[in-house]
Amino acid sequence: MMKALIHTLTLALVLGAGQFAGAQPTAFTDFTDLVERTAPAVVNIRTTARIPQSHLQQFPDQDENDPGFEFFRRFFPQPAPQPGPRQGPAPRVPRPDRELPRGQGSGFLVSPDGYVMTNHHVVDGADEIVVTLADKREFKGRLIGSDQRTDVALVKIEGTALPSSKIGDPARLKVGEWVIAIGSPFGLQNTVTAGIVSAKGRETGELLPFIQTDAAVNPGNSGGPLINMRGEVVGINSQIFTTSGAYAGISFAIPIDEAMRISDQLRTQGKIVRGRIGVLIGEVSRDVAEAIGLPHPAGALVSSVESDGPADKGGIEPGDVVTRYEGKSVETSSDLRRMVASTKPATKVAISVWRNGAPRDLQVVVGEMPDQGKAGRAGEGHGAAPAADLLGLVVSEIPSEQQKEMKIKGGVSVDSVDGAAAQAGIRPGDVILALNNVEVAGPKQYADLVAKLDPKKPVALLVRSGEQSRFIIVRPAEH
Repeated sequence: MMKALIHTLTLALVLGAGQFAGAQPTAFTDFTDLVERTAPAVVNIRTTARIPQSHLQQFPDQDENDPGFEFFRRFFPQPAPQPGPRQGPAPRVPRPDRELPRGQGSGFLVSPDGYVMTNHHVVDGADEIVVTLADKREFKGRLIGSDQRTDVALVKIEGTALPSSKIGDPARLKVGEWVIAIGSPFGLQNTVTAGIVSAKGRETGELLPFIQTDAAVNPGNSGGPLINMRGEVVGINSQIFTTSGAYAGISFAIPIDEAMRISDQLRTQGKIVRGRIGVLIGEVSRDVAEAIGLPHPAGALVSSVESDGPADKGGIEPGDVVTRYEGKSVETSSDLRRMVASTKPATKVAISVWRNGAPRDLQVVVGEMPDQGKAGRAGEGHGAAPAADLLGLVVSEIPSEQQKEMKIKGGVSVDSVDGAAAQAGIRPGDVILALNNVEVAGPKQYADLVAKLDPKKPVALLVRSGEQSRFIIVRPAEH
């Protein structure tokens, strides 16, 4: 009798909790139908990079088909074999370049004719892309385009009547709502994890406001879908907050509406065109707001204006606080940055600023942001491509505004990579923060440090990729 009463009370509490949340209890506990409907459109992505055979000669005794070969090649480089006391050097026989595994991630089909969405960092630097569907069919992928700033990439496979994902509206997401993530963490394909939406519009210094969840996301989940309880993709799993490299309870997803806008441009134009107005901006503190008579500490504080740039021509001045852009409220500097970037160049926009204790309306013609992703790359632009250094790197200065966004001082951006650095896992877009425990202030100091290196000794580089920093050991190529 007592057991029956306890069971009845427990059931009543569970049902009451479900009714209070506005949904049936099974919607919170059983994801099987949801997974059956959405998993077929989720894919695994493997990439390879072409490494010159000469860079692999230091591993003559290793079986390159051995699963452990890549691990030992990366982390335990061996010195080149020395000729015996009575033998001459072994003759070198030219061998073709090798395709070595570079990495893997996830993605999802967004159309029945084979368009796959994933992260930029999943396919960046790849010479070959292999897409595996949930039913184990494999396709060679063709990169349509990718955007480093938003970490969105679009890949095409040849097929028809393929399973595709239903696209949802992130604006309808509510904090506390259940979501699932499907992907290939650590190479384990078709893995499903669940969690809730922890926050929306999370600022991480990027051009997009992220969806924060507590669904388990690990290396290999990147590029996979974040799915709501209606079976709609609402985000692309992109980043995690971690101190160990593995999931620590916080993950971030790119809102799918923003990602679709990027993919549409990649599909139709092959590149992303963004707007700019030529200002350096920051946050408005409470003290500043009180000092200038601004009712609330909101907006984007203009600290400098590019001479003869769009903002300068439109009348914006240092010290102005941008409060509205095309009728939309500007709450933070990130809001303004995203609004301007999403505006088509040559568009005349209405901007409201707070100046001298009163609002003022201005008109600004938006300019075009330079395509930094292609600037300075080999084979493009004017003149010869810059030569790689001893480590196989070509680096460039990081603009001060970008340094502030990344919350770093100094460092150099990797424009292209080859040789020992590529073999160690460094990729274009990475940022080098330190070399052998010496902080890198800029390209000139970096070049001086590299010039003093002993080519026979390994080099420790502190490298930042996305939001994660790690030490990478590079063994300079022997000449």
